[in-house]
Amino acid sequence: MNPPLLLRYRLALGFFIVGLILSGTTAFPLLIELRLLASWLGITHPADYAQFTGLQHWIARVLFALEYNDAHHPFLAYGTDWLAFGHLCIAVFFIRPLFKPLESDWVLKCGLICCIALIPTALIAGQVRGIPFYWRLIDCSFGVFGALPLLYCLQLTRRMRLP
Repeated sequence: MNPPLLLRYRLALGFFIVGLILSGTTAFPLLIELRLLASWLGITHPADYAQFTGLQHWIARVLFALEYNDAHHPFLAYGTDWLAFGHLCIAVFFIRPLFKPLESDWVLKCGLICCIALIPTALIAGQVRGIPFYWRLIDCSFGVFGALPLLYCLQLTRRMRLP
């Protein structure tokens, strides 16, 4: 096996795994993160979200809902805890391909299918749930940017198989 190809493969797949871990762990402190983002956007009273437009309106509205749910229905945050846990579990499946790339194409292909499936899911479910279109595009970008290192790894795997 070509060492430079293997190194590039492992770096790309490692980047993908780190991305899964980061996107997962950031779902745990969602309320803290949203408060910080709102502060950066100059939102001091999220209950007044109707006075804002665009991104400020959306962030203030989401923060208002999260704060309300945290005060009155904290168990709803359990859903994002499971979302975070799911990301961490998915990352585990990509550990074997780091060490056995020639035997693990199926893991990369499954990951690629999930990245592709994320796009219609975000567009359809986001529409049903009233998520602004620009935010759904941000969500779709996770599928696109996740697919890139996986496609690259599959290309490198094909090259590593060549004599």
